[in-house]
Order: sequence, then C-alpha cells, then structure tokens
Amino acid sequence: MSGTTARRQLDSRDFPASCSLIFFLTLTLGGCMVGPDYRQPQVEVMNKYRFDHETSLEIAGNMWWEQFRDPAMNELIRVALDENKDIRIAAARIEEFQGRFGATRSELFPQLNSDAGAERLRSPFAVPLPSQSGTDAFRNIYQISINANWELDIWGRIRRLTEAARAQLFASEAGRRATILTLVTSVASSYINLLILDRQLEIALATAASRAETVKVFELRYEGGIISQLELAQMQSQFEIAAAAIPPLEASIGQQENAISVLLGRNPGPIRRGRELAQLQLPRVSAGLPAELLTRRPDISEAEQNIVAANAQIGAARALYFPKISLTGMLGVASTQLSNMFIGPAHMAAFGVLTSVPIFTAGGIAGQVKQAEARREQALFNYQRVILIALREVEDALVALQKTREQLNAVNRRVAASRTYLEMAQLRYEEGYISFIEVLDAQRTLFEAETTQADVQGRIFNSLVNLYKALGGGWVVEAEDMALGEARRIPTSEPSSGSRRDEASVTPPRPLSRPLSRPISTPSATPDVEPGTAFPPIPPGTPAK
Repeated sequence: MSGTTARRQLDSRDFPASCSLIFFLTLTLGGCMVGPDYRQPQVEVMNKYRFDHETSLEIAGNMWWEQFRDPAMNELIRVALDENKDIRIAAARIEEFQGRFGATRSELFPQLNSDAGAERLRSPFAVPLPSQSGTDAFRNIYQISINANWELDIWGRIRRLTEAARAQLFASEAGRRATILTLVTSVASSYINLLILDRQLEIALATAASRAETVKVFELRYEGGIISQLELAQMQSQFEIAAAAIPPLEASIGQQENAISVLLGRNPGPIRRGRELAQLQLPRVSAGLPAELLTRRPDISEAEQNIVAANAQIGAARALYFPKISLTGMLGVASTQLSNMFIGPAHMAAFGVLTSVPIFTAGGIAGQVKQAEARREQALFNYQRVILIALREVEDALVALQKTREQLNAVNRRVAASRTYLEMAQLRYEEGYISFIEVLDAQRTLFEAETTQADVQGRIFNSLVNLYKALGGGWVVEAEDMALGEARRIPTSEPSSGSRRDEASVTPPRPLSRPLSRPISTPSATPDVEPGTAFPPIPPGTPAK
C-alpha cells in the first residue's frame, strides 16, 4: 500500500473554489460503480397445481382464520400477535439491521469531529505565536479545531455496501413476516388439535360412563343367576379399557394447552374454548397459480433479498482493486491565552488529499471477490430451493385436504354403520340369538369409529391451515399490522358492541374427567362433507353400551 498527502495553508479566497471543484468531480465520478447490478433470477414453475380443484374463493385473503367462525381462535391469534416472544425477537433483529444500514450509509457523507487541547511547553528555542510576544522558555498553548474526512466513493464501494445493508434490512423484515406466518398457523393448528383431543376425551368419558352403567346391570343379572361370571368379567374388562383411554387424553390436553400458552407468550395454563370441533366452518378455497407464490411467501422474499445483498458485496469487493481517495481538512484556532483564542491572526486551516493504491496484496482482494461470488451462488441456490419447498408444501396441503375430505366421508359412513351394528347386536343378544362377545365387538367398533371421526375432522381443518401457511398472501401483512399495533382488534363473525370479543360465545376450559351433561351419539346416516359448511350436526341418541 502506498499513500500520498498534500497539505497547504489555505487562503480564504481559495477555499470556496476548491470546494466547488471537489463537488463537481464527486458528481462526475460518483455514477461509476463496479460490480454486477442485480437482476431477478428466472425461475420456471408449473402452470397449475396438480390437486387444486376449487375455483371459488381466493385463499390468500385477509384474516382467513375468521372463516372458521370461532371467536376463541380469533382471540388467541390476537394475543399471540401482541405477546409472542419470537415476533419481538424478529422486531429487535430489524432494529439491528436498521442500525447497520444507517451506519453503512453514513460513510457516504463527510465525517466531522472536533478536537480541543491545552499544552504547556518548555523550549529555549521557542518561536512565538502571532499573539505572543517574547520567547519565554515556558508557554501555554490552547487550540480548538474542527476536522473533516470524506472518502470519495468514486468506484461505488460504499454504495455497494449500502445496497447490501439495505437488502439485509428488507430480508429481516421479510423474516419477521415469515415468523408471523408460522405463529398464526401454529396457534390455529394447535387450537384445532386441542378441540380434537376435547372431542376424543368426550367420547371416551361417555363410553366409560355408559359401560359403567352396563357393569352395574350385569352385576345384578349375575347375582340373579341370569348371566355367567364370564359375561360379567367381559363387560368389566371393556369398562376398564374405556377408562384407561381417559388419562392419556387428559395428559395430552394439558400439554397442548401448555404449548398454546407459550405461543401466546404466557406461562403455561388453561386455554379458553369457543365452538366445538364439529361446529367449525369448512370454507371453500382456491390455491391460485403457482407463479403467484413467488410474491406471496415471505420466506421467498427473504431468500431473494439475500441474493441482492450477496450480489452487492461482489461490487464492494471488486472496488478494492481501485485507489481509495479521501479528502481531509482542518479549521481551527490556537493561542497562548484563552482570552485571546478567537482574537487575532492565530487561525489555522489545512486541506489534504489522501490516496491509497493497492500494489501487492498477495491475492487478498482476489480472495475476497471469490468469497463474495461464492456467497451469491449459495444465495441463488437457496432461493431456488426455497421455491421448490414452497411448491411442494402447497401440493402436499392440497392433496391432504382433498384426500382427507374423502376419508371423512368414508369415516362418517363407518360411524353410521357401526351404530347400526351395535343396535342390532344388542337386540339379537337380548333375544338370545348371539353371545355377548359380539356385542362387545360392536361396542369396540363404534368407539374406534367415533374416535377416528374426531381425528379426521380435525385433520381437515389442519390441512386448511397448512394450505394457508403454504400459500402466504396478503393476510400476512394484515397480521403484521396487528402485531405492530396498527390494528385495534380482530373482528369476529359474531361481534358484540363495546366488547373485544363475545364472552358469551367463549366457554372456559373443561375440567378434566368431569361427567358429561349429554350423551355422545352419531347420526344413523351422515351426509358427505362439502366445503363451505360446518360438519353435519350429531343428533342426540343413546351412547355406546
């Protein structure tokens, strides 16, 4: 490295002319930037999704969770957007990159600082200052100066670094939107899983209660000599099987509530419920075109901004091959007396040009350029990978939604058939045509069918949530506004005047292992599930015995 500095005492008439010349040269040369300019990568995607058969509503609409018609879910999502710690971490990360961008951009402008000092010198050969008379061996010197330094960004190094910092800031903002997307869908999915467990616990409690009543009847029949001890033991065994299914479900409910509490940014605790699983609405959706996914998904936007940043770093590295030119200046005063600091001719001014030219770096600059180019390649391949993953997630969600609907229709028919099987088996047993073993088999079949029905119902809603997550869209921006406090509340499907939510429609968490207030039953004939409606209601009836 070599450097040259030119300084001279400035006449007051020379300074404006010099500044004008420097300003003109800066404007003339400032448009030159080395390195490649960013061009958006071309990505080939298919024309349509394989499993998208709906054509009605636009799935990327605003606040999709309201379509489920559950005010409790709306409230949970609102609280999560306000209190979740991951969102706050993402917001703090944005502030970090805002500071980095500001610090990098500041290098485009002159840097000013001031110095002030006082010295006491002893020199027998002292030369007096203009404000000093005599040649005393001891003297006090006071000085104040303003120093300026400005690197002329002729080759665009600082502008490329600023471009990279700006892209990193945009990437961090997209990262926050990705965090919000994950949070909202996680809360919705976790709440749906909680409703699944509630329904399965309800079935298990009803089945256990029904079998307990049957055990009492069988004990009386055994004491009367009507049935054998074998039949009584078989019924007692079936009761214990149903009772054993309750504690694991209660444990899962507690764990699910704790998981939701953490998403809400709260200590583990109970979660309020709104509608039951079968009362949630099943909206009709459309995935749109695959090409639209590139602008909907925040993780794709984040990956693209990482390419922009890496591309700009190449230009910053290549600029190191060229001379670095800096302007320096100083304006100040000096005096041997504080009272005379700003009086008299003791004024100082200096101007200099510092040039640094790389001569031999032993491949250091070339290594930095190669490193920057490799990082751009990594960012490009990561961008392509993120797009492929996004397309796969949409396809997975679409096929899961389609096939789970078909499965639920079959399960509904299975529940209806199992109920008929149990009714017929009980009737034939009472008439003495079959053994009680066939009745027990019918009870097991119905219990398994009802439990599977609750699970499949929940998986349909989870498939919808996964589809919203995979598609992204404008709802992410709406949720971000809510997280930033720009939205006051989430309007529900059943708004109440003067209230944030309809308290009457939100029930408190159910106590575990409580008796059921109504029996659990399934319809004798369950229609197929169509999107746009709630699940078919389950009419009251006799529980499995």
